[in-house]
Amino acid sequence: MSDQPTDSTPWSWKLPARSKPRPKRALAPENDFRRTVLFTIAGTLLPGLGLIAARRRVLGGSILAIFAALVIGIGLYAVVDRQGFLMYAINSVWLRRIAVALAVLGVAWVAVVVGSHLSLRHGATSSQRVIGGVLVGALAFAVAAPLALASNAAQVSAGALGTVFKASGQSKSATKPTDVPTARATAPEEKVDPWAKKRRLNILLLGGDADKGRVGTRTDTVILASIDTKTGDTTMFSLPRNTGHMPFPSDSKLADRYPNGFTNGDGNNPEFFLNAMYRNVPIAVPKDLLGETDDLGADALKLSVGAALGLKVDYYMLINLQGFSKMINALGGIRLNVNTYIPIGGCTDCGRRPTEYIKPGKNRKMTGRNALWFARGRYGSDDFQRMDRQRCVINAIIEQANPATMLSRYEDIAKAGKTIVFTDMPQEVLPAMVDLSLRVKDGNVRSIVFKHGVDGFLSPHPNFALMRKQVKAAIGEAKKEPEETKKSSDSASPKATKTTASEDVDSSCAYDAKAAAAAVQPYGVTLR
Repeated sequence: MSDQPTDSTPWSWKLPARSKPRPKRALAPENDFRRTVLFTIAGTLLPGLGLIAARRRVLGGSILAIFAALVIGIGLYAVVDRQGFLMYAINSVWLRRIAVALAVLGVAWVAVVVGSHLSLRHGATSSQRVIGGVLVGALAFAVAAPLALASNAAQVSAGALGTVFKASGQSKSATKPTDVPTARATAPEEKVDPWAKKRRLNILLLGGDADKGRVGTRTDTVILASIDTKTGDTTMFSLPRNTGHMPFPSDSKLADRYPNGFTNGDGNNPEFFLNAMYRNVPIAVPKDLLGETDDLGADALKLSVGAALGLKVDYYMLINLQGFSKMINALGGIRLNVNTYIPIGGCTDCGRRPTEYIKPGKNRKMTGRNALWFARGRYGSDDFQRMDRQRCVINAIIEQANPATMLSRYEDIAKAGKTIVFTDMPQEVLPAMVDLSLRVKDGNVRSIVFKHGVDGFLSPHPNFALMRKQVKAAIGEAKKEPEETKKSSDSASPKATKTTASEDVDSSCAYDAKAAAAAVQPYGVTLR
């Protein structure tokens, strides 16, 4: 009897016959094209996914894994160590490397988009090929354009850093400090406190009025920011532009040249006011009097302001007020409380009235132009009211220039700073400054505005011993918020009784609804 089954053998007795795998049923042409479009788009959002759908699983999986690792790794690094992450944004070497990496990433991403579409497409009609080509072109542009802009921004930022902040070997300053940290400049991943050995950092903020119609620069804004490097608590000291008899340290060669301070004996001579020092000292003394320097006027101001306030000034930063609006616009504007009508333009001495005013309002959004006039408008007011407003502008920038804003608008900020900011702060200290800026945002900000006839201050003949005493007291008050300041903040009234040497900036810059309502509107002018 044969063991081979016959046709009459029951089916359950038959041995399974070896057969070829059933061919996959092809999709209808229109459905296949929809699938191609869908996975081409998905493969653009998640590189590698389109290749996986096209059965190129090893290549697609590898690309997807690399993409996921990059996104997750960078995201975790930014969250876990935001400080270290931001270090790369102010390192010119790393910025150039990032620019190249972004360009390479853009080319590779476009190649993945094109490769995914070609691998997915089968038997497409002529019209489908045209539609697919347009789709791939649009997706490639959507991927490449942002990366190209980011690469260019990194290049611009690297150039701006090199222009504004010189390397230590490229800049010369006769007053540069010797105790400022630079550790994180070359090792941003290190977990160290760059300010562990320096308790305070003092930065001189100058606002210059250089313009085409003026000879030299007068520093109408002079503010010293003294920062507690451990807590970020900051105290700002504003000096009037017409301060006379400004002193120099006794061991400075400028003290030999000006034994009675920066004066000709007349405290009311504008050529010997504080704001004339930056321009006039370099004209009157040899350029190398203090040693090698790129900016003798700034060195003179650092020494003089430091002597007047009893603090050693580490760095200066000069901002040309004519370009100040560019910086504010680069930040996307700032918000300020306006308690009265602020003039735009006008001239009190020559009798020319302003044609525009900034109207009162709470938390008003300011463009660069309006913020500039808020800080410097003087028609119908005095220098001291202007100085009050200037500290509010600085405080607004400190509060609103957060890391997210700085990163998102970094190219605009870099371009603006390249032409209007001058400083002796070297590149090597920038990583530590990023670290400190994050502490300042969380710290208390207080201030003293030295006003003629207030608390013993007289502009033509200041009592510098009394000023130094007030400075010391104000720095101590910044460590914690006094009860008097809290009450003043709650009342939101600039006229609250003053019981401390300094003022809380948030309180003094708060919105005063009663004052705003009582402000007299100047009729016949444009309100901004």
